[in-house]
Amino acid sequence: MPGYDEVYRRSLEDPEGFWGEAAGLIDWVRKPERILDDSKSPFYRWFVGGELNSCYNALDRHVDGGRANQLALVYDSPVTARLQTFTYRELRDAVARFAGVLRRLGVGKGDRVVIYMPMVPEAVMSMLACARLGAIHSVVFGGFASHELAIRIDDARPKVVVSASCGIEVTRVIDYKALLDGAIEMASHKPEHCVILQRDQAEAKLVEGRDLDWSEVMESAQPAGCVPVAATDPLYILYTSGTTAVPKGVVRDNGGHAVALRWSMPNIYDTHASEVFWAASDVGWVVGHSYIVYAPLFTGCTTILYEGKPVGTPDPGAFWRVISQHQVKTLFTAPTVLRAIKKEDPAGEHLRRYDLSSLRYLFLAGERLDPDTYHWAANLLGVPVIDHWWQTETGWPIASNCMGIEPLQIKPGSPTKAVPGYDVRILAADGSPMGPEDEGAVAIKLPLPPGTLPTLWGDDERYLRSYMTAFPGYYLTGDGGHADAAGYLFVMGRIDDVMNVAGHRLSTGSMEAVLAAHPDVAECAVIGVADALKGQVPVGFVVLKASVKRPGEEIERELVAMVREQIGAVASLHLVLVVDRLPKTRSGKILRATMRNIADGEEFQVPSTIDDPLILDEIRSALERRKHH
Repeated sequence: MPGYDEVYRRSLEDPEGFWGEAAGLIDWVRKPERILDDSKSPFYRWFVGGELNSCYNALDRHVDGGRANQLALVYDSPVTARLQTFTYRELRDAVARFAGVLRRLGVGKGDRVVIYMPMVPEAVMSMLACARLGAIHSVVFGGFASHELAIRIDDARPKVVVSASCGIEVTRVIDYKALLDGAIEMASHKPEHCVILQRDQAEAKLVEGRDLDWSEVMESAQPAGCVPVAATDPLYILYTSGTTAVPKGVVRDNGGHAVALRWSMPNIYDTHASEVFWAASDVGWVVGHSYIVYAPLFTGCTTILYEGKPVGTPDPGAFWRVISQHQVKTLFTAPTVLRAIKKEDPAGEHLRRYDLSSLRYLFLAGERLDPDTYHWAANLLGVPVIDHWWQTETGWPIASNCMGIEPLQIKPGSPTKAVPGYDVRILAADGSPMGPEDEGAVAIKLPLPPGTLPTLWGDDERYLRSYMTAFPGYYLTGDGGHADAAGYLFVMGRIDDVMNVAGHRLSTGSMEAVLAAHPDVAECAVIGVADALKGQVPVGFVVLKASVKRPGEEIERELVAMVREQIGAVASLHLVLVVDRLPKTRSGKILRATMRNIADGEEFQVPSTIDDPLILDEIRSALERRKHH
């Protein structure tokens, strides 16, 4: 078997040969005419002329090829005390029926469907049913507030929305239907129909003529077949936070996505057909799309869909129970999860109750894995703990220890080396290459490999502006970092003001927009402050209008409640501080990075452009005051 260096070199020197070969693992209705079309750079297209169906590759081909009775999906829900399993045949039949429901509602190739669901099997069925018809799904994280959902409805313009009566957060029932109704009221685009899954924990009121009950429409549904689509046709849109309040609709194509994800399972995760893979994420995030739904099913694995938390459902042994009960080989989750378990059970008492002999690997992504958490997990589990790094935009890992090619030495704090297909470079501000150990912008030399974003939904201009113009010929990841002499990558965090809260990317800009709308607020800034459990948490600073006579604490509480209501609990904004003024440059730009340094207690140089250095002391004392309360 060729080692990592040889595989990596070939992927960069002969991308067409490399990815042409990988495409052989996918079933095509029509084989691609060209592997890579680079005629309109930086808009690259993979597998041009090829036709396929992503749902066929995830389900039907396994049913036809002898895996019909193998488990495809295991739904494990400690919050509802339910366990449900689906073989490949059972999942295929349910998906075909729901595709029939959508087809009857007028959904066809290229139409959009917004999915706003909790972690239930019907969420997975809805995604695959869209893929079956050649429709484009856009999953919105369940529990996002009405305002955030409305923005996405207006951008994607769906024919149908699929939702549920509620979601469950440990013991709290969240009324999804009320949030959806609020979003549709706010949105200028009105979907023709909503299909609602009624759950036992809450009954949703249905709107006559618009809303349909999932179980009722499924009873009379006729199964729909797979519709072939072009490799370059979109499979889904997934919104990710931009630096403005309007999220960016990352587009994923059908062909490149299928080939890249199918390649990644054996090569990165060393996980193969009939083995059990568990991505403990949510279908609302990219990890859920790629590694709960598509990659494991393309590969013929059994995938776990878990509706619960790492602690509290019922205890910090929850994850170890799932691994033991379902014989999980590979677990993929976020460092936040481990920090939560470690906080409640530092000595690993709960782990000793379970047999974890099936577990071979723990993969972590979503934020930087701190060395402390790495050592804790590695010592406790006795299996390789692999930190790997990627983005919503790329859809699959940029850097990882590729366990199926050649396990490399682990360096705590590093996601190891670039994955084959990704030509990762560290660049100075002028675009020149940086030497080993020198900090710079992490960029990827074009073309990006298959499976990465070809553009943003309906906004080629923003795609160019966001990713392609800073360094012509390169994709800007937006992260800073360095590489060591051996080529190991160290990613240090966002260059811009997008925070990473418990593995979820959240825009400080959208939170600022909420704070600024309060009638008493003159100006504001939100920064991500280092947090031992979540990686980062947002802290808001507001300057009140001079006329305001009310107590600051009262306004602080109102602002926290406003963010929760308009963005959702996922924003985690619990701290807003009223200050006299914000530190700015002479041109009026708020010095957010400097404020972050103060909050994190880091050394920093007072920026030469600062208007009044005394303001920094005021920020410091506001944070101190709050600590003592």
